[in-house]
Amino acid sequence: MKKRIFSGAQPTGELHIGNYLGALKNWVALQDEYEAFYCIVNLHAITLPQNPDELRRRTLDLARVYLAAGVDPHKSTIFIQSDVPEHAELTWILSCVARMGELERMTQFKDKGKGNTERAGVGLFTYPLLMAADILLYQTDLVPVGQDQKQHLELTRDLAERFNRDFGETFRVPEPFIPPVGASIKSLQDPAKKMSKSDENVSGSIFLKDDADTIVKKFKKAVSDSGTDITFDETRPAITNLLTIYQLVTDKSGDECVAHFEGKGYGQFKTDLAEATVEFLRPFQERMKQYDDETLSCILKAGAEKARSIARTTLNDVHQRMGIT
Repeated sequence: MKKRIFSGAQPTGELHIGNYLGALKNWVALQDEYEAFYCIVNLHAITLPQNPDELRRRTLDLARVYLAAGVDPHKSTIFIQSDVPEHAELTWILSCVARMGELERMTQFKDKGKGNTERAGVGLFTYPLLMAADILLYQTDLVPVGQDQKQHLELTRDLAERFNRDFGETFRVPEPFIPPVGASIKSLQDPAKKMSKSDENVSGSIFLKDDADTIVKKFKKAVSDSGTDITFDETRPAITNLLTIYQLVTDKSGDECVAHFEGKGYGQFKTDLAEATVEFLRPFQERMKQYDDETLSCILKAGAEKARSIARTTLNDVHQRMGIT
């Protein structure tokens, strides 16, 4: 049997090309090798205040993004988190297994609390437990994660091992899958930061819905390093980031990318990068228009039914082992 892989994204903000190249592109490749579950994690979204109508719209838009990126509902299970109530139920059970100290060490809570954690919502503090429930419900083997989520996956592994030790073998202990290239695309304006959909400086991100003119302008404004050679160089993070984007949107090798720009200046480099990115996104943007709400509803309903059948089996086993059934 194929190993199982699980991942998800929040329906908040506009997805950018870093999300595509660092996550979605890999999801598409992985669905042929693994039994893939790709979730729209709308329960995670409400750890911060959301406009209800906007959240509903973004949830469906994110489903369109998955499909347009090439996630195939015949190969992968695509569903909305809140359509499978077992996620919330297992979260409560895991909250009775987890330790306060473990959650207090989560750096993302401190970051998102913005220095005022006393006033932060409890959900912002406990959402790593919801993430753990997401993963453990499906007896997941592999979880595609960026460096910023490795800590949460380690917590998931610890909780699975603790539960298995205390109540008997129940959960599969998942392993991280970190893509070797493109796992962390950086901001065009600050290569020390990840490209982020919540960045107040929109010039730092190429959003998946950006038109050609906008993409060209953003790349022209992108910061660059000193020196003239266009090569992969850890000491020149801005050029390395831009060259990584070019490599990923063209599917060329690193050596081919460097050879292509040998003797060319930054102006030509940014122009070629913008054109390659526009062409890369063009078919994706066309496919986004193909999925109406009715089509999405059918795909998501079927995905939720399959997901829930597996989640229910896991949760029934948890109940049995804990003596709450």
